[in-house]
Amino acid sequence: MLDDDLDEIHPLFTGAPSTTGFKKLRKRIVRYAREAIEQYGMVERREDGTTPKWLVCLSGGKDSYTLLAVLHELKWRGLLPVELLACNLDQGQPGFPATVLPEFLEKMGVPHRIEYQDTYSIVMDKVPQGRTYCALCSRLRRGNLYRIAREEGCSAVVLGHHRDDILETFFMNLFHGGRLATMPPKLVNEEGDLFVFRPLAHVAEEDCEKFAKAMNYPIIPCDLCGSQDGLQRQQVKQILDQWEKNSPGRRQIMFRALMNARPSHLLDPKLFDFAGLERNSPAESAESSEIPLLR
Repeated sequence: MLDDDLDEIHPLFTGAPSTTGFKKLRKRIVRYAREAIEQYGMVERREDGTTPKWLVCLSGGKDSYTLLAVLHELKWRGLLPVELLACNLDQGQPGFPATVLPEFLEKMGVPHRIEYQDTYSIVMDKVPQGRTYCALCSRLRRGNLYRIAREEGCSAVVLGHHRDDILETFFMNLFHGGRLATMPPKLVNEEGDLFVFRPLAHVAEEDCEKFAKAMNYPIIPCDLCGSQDGLQRQQVKQILDQWEKNSPGRRQIMFRALMNARPSHLLDPKLFDFAGLERNSPAESAESSEIPLLR
């Protein structure tokens, strides 16, 4: 539990609104982040007693500001025994306000590294006109972040993806990829030497937006990807928005479904031995979990 009587707080929360609504919002976000960190075992317990170091990726968007603030509050309160290094990758986008994040991080006393790599020119050169830039852009960005993490002695790259990002990715894979998959809260990179964590996995995008706006953090929009119309992710977001509008709370119900998978009630023979299933198998053959098909 968070201590309401603890007045001292990290500088990232300086000037925070004193309203009851904001206090509830902050506590909810911190609680969900701590829940995800514990549930998915993000903090390494090292036998040699050394402290893990995380590279916290900061884009300048609402989500990454929320991530940075929440992790530093948990650390400030002694609830997150890791070393945090904020990192912004300046990808050379025209008009990118290169001084905003360094000045902000200096002011807040946050250890950080600013890295310049002109991936923008590579993306513009390689991607045909009319196609989306997201895949190549993210691949180049990820490669650079992994390199920086290794150079800084970090064991994990920490990203600001939230609940709605995870849901949208699930439906993009469902609609366009033909698979049931999404962004996991914790994974190991292909090389096997770094973790990738998403501590905001349980946090709603709306809460990130309200939090960053209330704190008046200097938001930097992504003009490279956000300027393109008709992106598949935007289409999925619109579908989810409509479902949420028609049935409030629908997003959270769908998100809970991702935490309650039943391989025996799907169709993947690699996940469940259907061929070996026999009559009178007590647990997995039960039909009670099936939803009747109305005709």
